[in-house]
Amino acid sequence: MAEPDETLPEGWKRNLLTPKLLAIALGLDVFLVVFAALTAFGLRRLDPALAFGGGGALVLLCLIAAAFVRKAAWAVWLGWLIQLALIASGLLLAPMYLLGGASLILWVWCLWRGAKADRAPFPSTPPGDAA
Repeated sequence: MAEPDETLPEGWKRNLLTPKLLAIALGLDVFLVVFAALTAFGLRRLDPALAFGGGGALVLLCLIAAAFVRKAAWAVWLGWLIQLALIASGLLLAPMYLLGGASLILWVWCLWRGAKADRAPFPSTPPGDAA
């Protein structure tokens, strides 16, 4: 995502918070998708193959995006598409509008708060040198 910062003191390494928060949000989305697929199957809203196949595909996309969010910008865009898919799944299960919206709010918060923390200045002494 970001190139190494040349202005950091010797011994410092930029450890970005944004990709970590986004990976956590995508990990939570995995559980949301699994339980939504089980609910769609249990309520007979979808054929079992479609419920578990579509749910499994979305789980796989969540895991791929979480794995690559530190290395590639496309993973963040994939995360946005996952959030939209979660909201759109409200067409099958009405509570998914609420749960997908909550997931989207978490995603936006992770982007905002992570970026704010990543822009914060570093302390003046490297780790291990504090008295």
